[in-house]
Amino acid sequence: MRTPILIPALIAAALVALPGCRDEAPAAPATTPAVDAPPAAAATDMPPAVDAVPGMRPAAGTITFAGFGPAPFGADEEAVRMAWGKALEGAPDDAGGCYFLTPAPRGAPPFPFAFMFEGGKFARIDVRSDAILAPGGGKVGMSADDLARLYPAMQSMPHKYVEGARTLRTQDSAGGPAALVFETDAGDAIVAWRIGVPPQIDYVEGCG
Repeated sequence: MRTPILIPALIAAALVALPGCRDEAPAAPATTPAVDAPPAAAATDMPPAVDAVPGMRPAAGTITFAGFGPAPFGADEEAVRMAWGKALEGAPDDAGGCYFLTPAPRGAPPFPFAFMFEGGKFARIDVRSDAILAPGGGKVGMSADDLARLYPAMQSMPHKYVEGARTLRTQDSAGGPAALVFETDAGDAIVAWRIGVPPQIDYVEGCG
């Protein structure tokens, strides 16, 4: 009697023994990957404040008694736009009227930083931001006493509209026509300043 042929059975057993040939479900990962959070809204989705974006405020030293960088007081609008180098918003209401150009996005007044024009000419700069220094080092948020130490020749007068507040004024020490004017609140803290040439430097109401 012949011995039964065992080769097929041996091959099947060997295949079962090989690790790579097992019909098993893959092991579950140790941890479940976190689901990616939705991307945060871009900063440009909301109008940025001048103080929050350094590129939207003038570099130190660009505001002087002569003007703004290479654009002197008396220059036209195009010269100021080129000196600023970024978007500015605003336009005259009528030919020869007084108006402001401000960094874009414009927002609502009072503007933290603005260029004033009248008669088509650059006349002054208005500042209400504590991030921008005036020539000589004065800025919004200082006390009037601190300011007096920086500008010994500064003149003081009562504010035209705010009881207890003051207007502090100093001339260009180089003898030019421009003046620097600070406004305080009733507590003698600086709340705004402007620099420019007469008569626009003394417009208390801005272009109002």
